[in-house]
Amino acid sequence: MSLLGGAALAPLSSLPVYADPADGCSVPVGRDDGWPVATVTEDKLIDRQALCAMADRIAATSDGNIHSVLVVRGGKLQFERYFRGHDEVPGRFYGSRVEDVTFNADTLHNLKSVSKSVASLAVGIAIDRGLIRSINEPIFSFFPELSDLRSPEKDRIQLVHALTMSMGLAWVEATPATGDDNDEVRMHLAPDACRYVLGLAATTAPGEAFFYNTGALTLISAIVRKATGHPLDEFARTELLEPLGITHFEWNRFKGDSDAGGGLRLRPRDMAKIGQLVLAGGRWNGRQIVPKAWIESSTQSKLKATDHQSYGYLWWLGRAQFNGRAIQWIGALGRGGQSIRVVPELDLVVVVTGGYYQDYSPRAFQAQYGVFKDVLQGISPPA
Repeated sequence: MSLLGGAALAPLSSLPVYADPADGCSVPVGRDDGWPVATVTEDKLIDRQALCAMADRIAATSDGNIHSVLVVRGGKLQFERYFRGHDEVPGRFYGSRVEDVTFNADTLHNLKSVSKSVASLAVGIAIDRGLIRSINEPIFSFFPELSDLRSPEKDRIQLVHALTMSMGLAWVEATPATGDDNDEVRMHLAPDACRYVLGLAATTAPGEAFFYNTGALTLISAIVRKATGHPLDEFARTELLEPLGITHFEWNRFKGDSDAGGGLRLRPRDMAKIGQLVLAGGRWNGRQIVPKAWIESSTQSKLKATDHQSYGYLWWLGRAQFNGRAIQWIGALGRGGQSIRVVPELDLVVVVTGGYYQDYSPRAFQAQYGVFKDVLQGISPPA
């Protein structure tokens, strides 16, 4: 999970997290944000006591660093809990800084590579509008100004290969272990980020193997800008976020282009809207925002990514144990413990945010995935 995006900061020290007041573990409060909330006894399959006990354990763990947990089932917000911990927030002048934050429903959270999956939805909308002809468009057709970088190997790269992390280009992802010696840093320092990415050496044939490359999102962000006439964040605002009732967000830019690889900040309730949109086949409140065909195609397995997960168009796909059997989930996953997981079989969306930004040990992934598993244990199988 060290693959999941964002520039490195100094390691974060552990900080105790604190729960909301005891009565905060009840049904979420209705707000003017489009979310219907469930009553205490409305969903008989939800074990609210188990979810509250899970949240209390998180609050009592000194190094948990989980910032929020939200559960949506049946299209209604069933559970939400916020905690306290370290977060990466925008710097006063440039970059990011680490702050101690007491989270609540209004707090924007750094999503890291969850941003990639949101960018996928924007691409699907652009294709549906006819602004991008096809995922099979050669990548250099969007960058005629970079034709000097073309080669027989690179001419085979298509947009679909950027969407599936299979461009076949050499790339060193940013991690604390790489320090400044990585391609993300070099890309952002380069005068032309897209030239930097497409100038890298070809190592395998496009589409042959999954190889995580945040530089692919630099190309996708530029492609959306070129195709729509607007930076990705502006296009997503009008065509995706505002139709979802998401009016408060931040999306960083580098040299005029949105940081599609990891620059988005959303409130957890709005993260849950992204999950519900995918669960509902691209619909929200009766409106088709993203084409159903794109949702279906982008969340189908295209390549094996890890031993236990595969990859669609910027969406992760995995399995979890539920009631003694395996069930499928669709995920937007980001460094530090950020996740939106969609479980169609259970009509379920689970959002987790966290602060493990510089922890690349298995513990960081296990913490947020452990929350997801705890939520599953708090849900009874449907009849």
